[in-house]
Amino acid sequence: MRGVRVLVVGGGVAGIAAAVRCAEAGARVTLFEASNRLGGRASSFDDVRTGEVIDNCQHVAMGCCTNYLDLLDRLGTLDAMAWSETLTFVEPAGEGRGARTSAVRPSWWLPAPLHAGASFARARFLDRHEKRAVARGVLAAIRADRREHAGRTFGDWLAAHGQPARAVARFWRPVIVSACNAEAEALDASVALHVFQGGVFASRAAGAVGVPGVALRELYQGVHAKLAMVDPEDASLGVRKGARVESLDAKRVRLTTGEAIEGDRVICALPATAASKLLPDHHGDTRGRRAGQLAHSPILGVHMVFDRPVVAVAHAVLLDVGTQWVFRKDEEGRVVHAVVSAADGWMELSEGEIADRVLGDLRACFASAGEVELVSVRAVKEKRATFLASPEGERLRPETAGPSGVLLAGDYTRTGWPATMEGATRSGYAAAEVALGVGAGSLMVPDLAPPRLARALRGRKAR
Repeated sequence: MRGVRVLVVGGGVAGIAAAVRCAEAGARVTLFEASNRLGGRASSFDDVRTGEVIDNCQHVAMGCCTNYLDLLDRLGTLDAMAWSETLTFVEPAGEGRGARTSAVRPSWWLPAPLHAGASFARARFLDRHEKRAVARGVLAAIRADRREHAGRTFGDWLAAHGQPARAVARFWRPVIVSACNAEAEALDASVALHVFQGGVFASRAAGAVGVPGVALRELYQGVHAKLAMVDPEDASLGVRKGARVESLDAKRVRLTTGEAIEGDRVICALPATAASKLLPDHHGDTRGRRAGQLAHSPILGVHMVFDRPVVAVAHAVLLDVGTQWVFRKDEEGRVVHAVVSAADGWMELSEGEIADRVLGDLRACFASAGEVELVSVRAVKEKRATFLASPEGERLRPETAGPSGVLLAGDYTRTGWPATMEGATRSGYAAAEVALGVGAGSLMVPDLAPPRLARALRGRKAR
């Protein structure tokens, strides 16, 4: 719909996705962002203490994130992603032995969902009994109709499928907590099953992990040019940073400065809590109220610089300690980023206490960390990082369109995906479809096609 005027409020991934797809279709788009940077929670900032550019947290993509990768491709930054098919699990030292690692990676000769089976069979972090239980659970997860499990927790699902405690702690939990930012006991089972069906076991490419090789904010530098190129002579098009929105309706955005901007469609791509305060609550539109009722789950990112190398691998999953993931941020391994998802128990800690805990975990898992000295640390707490995809949260997730006429975009909307960058991108594409008046799903990139064996194992019932 060429020439339509679209106002997008919020410059996170969802807002960027909506704005880019609308502009590419010829719409005249203005994107309003209250801060001085794009990316929302998936962005970077200048650390005033060190002068470094630091990511809020280490965000990653997977091969199954077809729409987010499509968005990066449209912005010309897809090549900034560094890909790996290997997951390194690290057990801390104990019981008279040092720390040990297990690398789980696909075998070229095995089709999905068996592609990582050979290396998993050799992994040392589970015993044979636990591995057999995991194999049975994996088959059940692949074949499940996840709609039938909505409304129960994934913890209940795991218990019903006989998963031993250590298998839950060392296999299921690391995947689920990092993907969904929620513990199994709180997470809706349908959301967890989606992760395994659509990501981990869908195909070999689906489970590959992509880590940005640049600061997160650099991934979105091309947004303004994308929007402005629709009409280079119209200075109102593009990104307006530092523009805080006071109110909005289906055709108008009003800034805190008093300026009012008219449009044909308005897309609210703010986080759930902020959106709930702005979305008009009339004409029976309950989406804002439901967004405001969503619970949230925190994430902690810890940026650390050491006096010598600590981590040799690109990234690793740490088992049986509080720190869940660690990422090497330089070639030497002196700069690392530690991540704790569903980090409720860390939010009240001071930065010094956080540093002590993470350093203790690193020393338990890496012999190279034994004598290191911490040069600098920056802990970033995102207390409302994502909505909590509990059974209640899934019921509350709002739709893209509603009676007020304002369109919603955000990872908390009813995308069918967890609160991820893929979910945020899909929500933006969905809002763009409505704004442009095109068919539902017409702007979406299809999921990766599963190979024949995966399709056969899933059967017709699984969805």
